[in-house]
Amino acid sequence: MISNSEIKKIVSGYSDVRIGVMGSHSALEVMDGAKDENFQTVVYCQKGREEPYQRFSRIADEIIVLNKFKDMASPKIQKTLRDTNTIVIPHRSLTVYLGYKTLENSFKVPIFGNRKLFQAEERTAKRNQYYLLEKAKIKFPKLFKDPKSINKPCIVKVQEMKRPLERAFFTVSSYKDYKEKSEAKIKQGLISRKDLEKSSIEELAIGTYMNFNFFHTPISKQVDFIGIERRLQTNVHDFNALPAKQQLDIDIDLQNIEVGHTPASIRESLLEKVIKMGDKFVATVKKEYAPGIIGPFSLQSVITKDLELVVYDVSLRVPGNPIVATTSPYTKYQYGKTFGVGRRIAMEIRRAQEEDRLDEIVT
Repeated sequence: MISNSEIKKIVSGYSDVRIGVMGSHSALEVMDGAKDENFQTVVYCQKGREEPYQRFSRIADEIIVLNKFKDMASPKIQKTLRDTNTIVIPHRSLTVYLGYKTLENSFKVPIFGNRKLFQAEERTAKRNQYYLLEKAKIKFPKLFKDPKSINKPCIVKVQEMKRPLERAFFTVSSYKDYKEKSEAKIKQGLISRKDLEKSSIEELAIGTYMNFNFFHTPISKQVDFIGIERRLQTNVHDFNALPAKQQLDIDIDLQNIEVGHTPASIRESLLEKVIKMGDKFVATVKKEYAPGIIGPFSLQSVITKDLELVVYDVSLRVPGNPIVATTSPYTKYQYGKTFGVGRRIAMEIRRAQEEDRLDEIVT
């Protein structure tokens, strides 16, 4: 386990901070925000996936092409990152391709985030997102531990077998339905039986889906509400747009693969609930995973017909929602300018550097 004192010692020797990111997920968003605050940037790409960063050349000062993403954790690259005063910004791809064990035990580079907290995103972890939501007294869907007890529409949350970034979620309405669909997906090679046994079965929350994005660090004055977006998913999204009669005539497998984002806002009378939810979550994480939240997080929620907020998923790193940077009115209300998660990260790093408090916002 890498100690905080080791990382504090490394970052105490930093002068001109550079912002580094793995070239996937939300790297463009992170680097764009960094450039808005006049930081130098570096992106580590896997061979064959460097084109977007070369094309949008304004935001990447240096592009390093690796054979594999996991090579970013090699001793040589770790040394380069430290020698160039780089702080790494974590997103879903970083936690997946490097892995929680590597990040917690051998990646000796300052990370803007609480590296002990990342694994809580996984539903198989002991003090996972369900645990944190329950401690924070935030409503989340009912869980079915035994698939035989399924008696209402549910969603089975299981890891896709071949693509570690994707989750092969599917909906069911009974144990019979669960058996048929899960066996079919195992035969198709979409999921493994081992992962199915570790899956979560949640009551399907019905309502309007909104992802609420927040930001906080130990040096923040408050929990910032950054904005809202919704996910575009294939092939569920456009299938749902078909008339019901056509849906019944089409026999296809539905998948929840995220392919994009669309902006959203919430009616003003519900804002208080959203803000309080973010505050409660931050307070709980601080108790359970000291020093608490460092950076952005997302509470992906459903607003029910009774105007209740039900959180169905939690992101504990950069959520990946570039649309917020140009569409969120909420940062404009607070700061007088519209921006997203990438710039908010850079603003916090800039402030920490000016106040000689970098060691408080990295682990």
